[in-house]
Amino acid sequence: MEFIKAAGQLRIPGEAEEGILIGFKRYSGVLLTLDNCLLPDERLSRSPSAEQGLPMDVEEQLRKQGCELIQAAGILLRLPQVAMATGQILFQRFFYCKSFIRHCVENVAMACVHLASKIEEEPRRVRDVINVFHRLKQDRKCGVPAPLPLDGSYVNMKNQVIVAERRVLKELGFCVHVKHPHKIIVMYLQVLECEKNTQLVQTAWNYMNDSLRTDVFLRFSAETVACACIYLAARSLQIPLPDSPPWFLLFGATEEDLKGICCRVLRLYLLPSMPLSALQGRVAECRRALDATRAKSALTGPLLLANGTPTLEPPSSFSPASKPSSPHTVKQVSRDSPQSQAALKDARRNLANGKIRLSHSDERREVPPKSPSHSPKRRYGRSVCKYPAGANVSGGGGQQSLTHSNLPHLLSTDAAGVWLLPPTRSPPSDARSSPVTIRERGSERERGGVGERESGRGREDGRTESPRIGDSVGQ
Repeated sequence: MEFIKAAGQLRIPGEAEEGILIGFKRYSGVLLTLDNCLLPDERLSRSPSAEQGLPMDVEEQLRKQGCELIQAAGILLRLPQVAMATGQILFQRFFYCKSFIRHCVENVAMACVHLASKIEEEPRRVRDVINVFHRLKQDRKCGVPAPLPLDGSYVNMKNQVIVAERRVLKELGFCVHVKHPHKIIVMYLQVLECEKNTQLVQTAWNYMNDSLRTDVFLRFSAETVACACIYLAARSLQIPLPDSPPWFLLFGATEEDLKGICCRVLRLYLLPSMPLSALQGRVAECRRALDATRAKSALTGPLLLANGTPTLEPPSSFSPASKPSSPHTVKQVSRDSPQSQAALKDARRNLANGKIRLSHSDERREVPPKSPSHSPKRRYGRSVCKYPAGANVSGGGGQQSLTHSNLPHLLSTDAAGVWLLPPTRSPPSDARSSPVTIRERGSERERGGVGERESGRGREDGRTESPRIGDSVGQ
């Protein structure tokens, strides 16, 4: 039997492949590796915020401000630098999955700090994280520091942070592995025999911390970022390093990657300082414009993205049942009472088992009257007879047994053997009395003090009336 080597694995020809084919890729499981931390170029070229109309400079400022908030909060919470770096990288990853327009920067920053503290085994309470960010917000407003009151707004903020943390985990696919270049910088400088130059080590360390405010950790590996920080520190301090051959080739980096990282880090120092409140105002304007566009497109047609691609989101008034050609029909909601539904179900079950026959109304439709004096029999109200099936009662002129043979008009009996009578119709003027009469017996004391309800009262001509709707005959 021949084996074919496909995708680095051996498989038998004709064997069905597992997984789901989406496009030209087959997905059959979840793979968590450090290689998944680097985003592809098509996602890095245009972020979700840019697709929704947020300017590039505003997004860059928001990324910088959010990472600075995480760094300052980590210092006040006395977190290690590794935990603060993890929070900033998670922050950068999240906003390449979601837009700044739909998610608050401060809430996501608090969620990243809380999540990073647990990842690096330095957990902090949500209350402490909220208090620290509240203090930083007061410092930005240059106000008098005041404690955060434990009222409804605090509870709402706590719930928002917890929800934001869950959303970060969901969007990242629970892949929160972060490889930091802190130890890599020291190890590379030891290989270059420059570990004793404390100024070079400290400068490279500072550049590495500043690079966390950019997205270089989403574009390049940690080893390449460490080489770029050493390269930039040596250039700024004018310290010569081996160049024949270039020293960074030993660590698997290229000069093009090093220059790209250095340009992104140096650009960070050229950005103008803008307050967070002004950036949030720009985001609010873009949100209002996006909502207006969505509302207009819901009436005219599908919503188009900035690149001209129609979205798959249906309008708010979309309903599959509104199409006349839809194969599915809308189920009508039954408004019958539970009691009537139960009685109908019992009647259908007994009719299927052959325990009862058709009602008198159906018999009248099938069998014509034999004589003009023949009149349809009266239908009784849905009263409940407290006598069990087969009991003897006095009616007419003696003892009679309540069975299915002499009460064909009864629909069914419930689990306790209680007779259920069909609804009452107004009898004709020439209707005769029912062949079976149920005479109420007993006094008010025998019925437990309940007021007397007569189901059949004697008329002057000796006839009796049928029980009224809702009347019950006492035992």
